[in-house]
Amino acid sequence: MKIATALRALANERRLQILDWLRDPRRHFRDQVDGDLVEDGVCGVLIAEKLGVSAPTLSEHMRVLTAAKLVRAKRIKQWTMYKRNEAAIDAVKRAIREHV
Repeated sequence: MKIATALRALANERRLQILDWLRDPRRHFRDQVDGDLVEDGVCGVLIAEKLGVSAPTLSEHMRVLTAAKLVRAKRIKQWTMYKRNEAAIDAVKRAIREHV
């Protein structure tokens, strides 16, 4: 993972909010029809709904987070589920501590 890519992904309040919500998905999201909120991740539709943005806008935010490897995407039926990548997030935290 490139630290610069991760920092660019984190330089947006909405993406930071998404990462915070995904830390405890049962607390922040209603139950979804397909997939488990914790095991499979949160459906992009629910994230867009909570964030108050359109599907294309959410898709761009999630593309950036996924490219930075801060979240993982998983397809279940026609839905895309998103889950935090804790190992990558921890690596970014370590890199920041080491370089700043």
